Amino acid sequence: MIVAMYFLMIVPNQRKQKQWNAMLAQLKTGDKVTTNGGIKGTIISVKDDSLVLRTQPDGVKLEFAKSAIAAVTTDDDKS
Repeated sequence: MIVAMYFLMIVPNQRKQKQWNAMLAQLKTGDKVTTNGGIKGTIISVKDDSLVLRTQPDGVKLEFAKSAIAAVTTDDDKS
């Protein structure tokens, strides 16, 4: 029972955490991202544990911890 619970609950969460950490490691200037709070913006600089976003429409610059990034919304299809 414990082994089944481990494979059904813990392993998927560990896999999801690894994917999120990989996404944070690949953040770069120009990526469009969404924060956990729902703020959307474009990365203008990346530091060790934080980044600066420019939001629209006024171009306000905000600094966030990298851990506050929920998703990268940049279209990878554009070349």
